[in-house]
Amino acid sequence: MLILMVAAIQRDGKVWGHSLKTMFSDSVQTAKTETMRTLDDGTKVINTTLLGKDIVGYGGAVPLDIYIKDGKIVQVKALKNSETPEFFEEVKPLLTKWNGKTIEQAQALKVDGISGATFSSRGVIGNMHRGLAYAAQKAVEPTIWEKMNLDAKAVAGLLVVLLAAIVPLFYRNKHYRTVQLLLNVVVLGFLCGTFLSWSLFVNFMSSGINFWASLVPIIMLITAFVYPLFGKKNYYCTNICPCGAFQDLAAKTKNRKWRMSANTVKRLNAFRKVLFAVLLVLTLTGIWLEWIDYEVFSAFIFQTASVFVLVLGGVVAALSFFVPRPYCRFVCPTGTLFKIAERR
Repeated sequence: MLILMVAAIQRDGKVWGHSLKTMFSDSVQTAKTETMRTLDDGTKVINTTLLGKDIVGYGGAVPLDIYIKDGKIVQVKALKNSETPEFFEEVKPLLTKWNGKTIEQAQALKVDGISGATFSSRGVIGNMHRGLAYAAQKAVEPTIWEKMNLDAKAVAGLLVVLLAAIVPLFYRNKHYRTVQLLLNVVVLGFLCGTFLSWSLFVNFMSSGINFWASLVPIIMLITAFVYPLFGKKNYYCTNICPCGAFQDLAAKTKNRKWRMSANTVKRLNAFRKVLFAVLLVLTLTGIWLEWIDYEVFSAFIFQTASVFVLVLGGVVAALSFFVPRPYCRFVCPTGTLFKIAERR
């Protein structure tokens, strides 16, 4: 927790949604941020910084400026945020969806998120709802169902992660396991782009956790950190992780597997420990904290993944047909964190 806290401070300058600069002076911050201002030409600008402070994307809050003139929305601007730039570029087309609409029309408009940037999309859409509600002078508190964002993708992800978290505790069957692995890869990996990673941990530590909007990763966190306390070690990696699931599926293919000597395995295990130590130093010093965005899991979100991550994902995928779980066993920094947390 302390390591993640240091990383959040190094990257974003805040912990659990509180900026270090304003943690003890919230009233000053409130005074500086006007929720509504009027420009010289009569345009009203709704600032959602305070209205949507509990609505987070992937990296934190996603505040907006909503420009309204003559009762219609003329422009929506994204303010400074902590979203990954590549992801947020994909989301920017959303900002024009409400242009030309009256406040009532905009409130009734159903806007779908951008595939590959689900969390950032939710942040933008949620802030728009709060800003529009404020402009219409209506209650801005969303219902629990709205907070949960029960679209088809979210429901599919929730069902799959619940199956993976519960069924293997009571039922073991190789055919069912194959189906579950496929669901993990297709639904949790490619469809939802939801998995545990250092990037997710630092985002949660920096911005806090929006419980209703983060049900799937919360269940994943429980299986990774709580299940081992009751003897279920490696549960997340074995039964839920979409990357581990893909490697297990590849290992089931009928092709000749490479045999590695005990010395080779020992050296690769040593490499994993050295790599983790180096990455830990980089995290604590803030020298190159960007490494957390280059874990192989991001390859599932191929629409916005970097070339390096896609190449790394391709290498891991190819090796998985010849070496059982190569990334999990010899590289994965997130898996190493789990192993450290499981020791007692």
